[in-house]
Amino acid sequence: MAELRIGTCSWKYPSWEGLVYSSSKDIDFLAEYSKKYNTVEVDQWFWSLFKGGKVKLPNIEDVRRYREAVPDTFRFTVKAPNSITLTHYYQKSKAEPLEENPNFLSVNLFQDFLKALEPIQPYLGSILFQFEYLNKQKMESQQAFQERFKDFIHRLPAGIQYAMELRNANYLNRDYFDFLSENGVSPVLIQGYWMPDIVSVFQNHRDGFDRFDSIVIRLHGPDRDKIETDTSGKWNQIVAPKDKELFNIAGMVKELVLRGVNVYVNVNNHYEGSAPKTIERFLKAYE
Repeated sequence: MAELRIGTCSWKYPSWEGLVYSSSKDIDFLAEYSKKYNTVEVDQWFWSLFKGGKVKLPNIEDVRRYREAVPDTFRFTVKAPNSITLTHYYQKSKAEPLEENPNFLSVNLFQDFLKALEPIQPYLGSILFQFEYLNKQKMESQQAFQERFKDFIHRLPAGIQYAMELRNANYLNRDYFDFLSENGVSPVLIQGYWMPDIVSVFQNHRDGFDRFDSIVIRLHGPDRDKIETDTSGKWNQIVAPKDKELFNIAGMVKELVLRGVNVYVNVNNHYEGSAPKTIERFLKAYE
């Protein structure tokens, strides 16, 4: 039977004291978090590519601590390192020439990443490959991207659920969802970052979603800087309510679960101002 798992993007926010945590210090944040939620998105290992091409992968001791903090029923969504998903190094300015990332879709680097994840591998909901907006300078076409990724994904170990997030709205077409299904990759739908409304995407491809065992939905807001200003960095109140949008997304998720698709909803503080409060609102709409 399909299920909904809902949690937050990251977890160590002292301003969640009283919402999630008993205190804002001297506690095991993840252990207390896992008493309230049954999933979390780990994005800290995404930021892995540094000046000079240096790559930093997870410390296995940190991974072990995370495993020990949660029950066996808990599941992690882990973002793959950007050292694997970036086609080119970040530019300091648009005038700076592009420099190719030699680790783009590196199977060897991904194998090293998986080795570091060994303590939590049995507790993975999925490993999420997040790609930035791929303009013509970074990727010739959608077909070229799919061919590169197909070669990569077929060389990875089986038994792990892989998921893909794109930031190219024009890629979200039938060919893309067919491609994901044919290669055993879950779709990731992100609300925000200049991407189309995920309910509209679902409606345009409604029948195609039945092919997936699971999907990941990530709720982010449209204006990160503004909400950081409005909250003053304290993530304990709703400051940008999205009542109708949240209601529609909850209805979409309910339909997916009833149709046999497992759904992970990962909520960011930047969506409405407080991920725990958004989750409360979502669950009321989901009832």
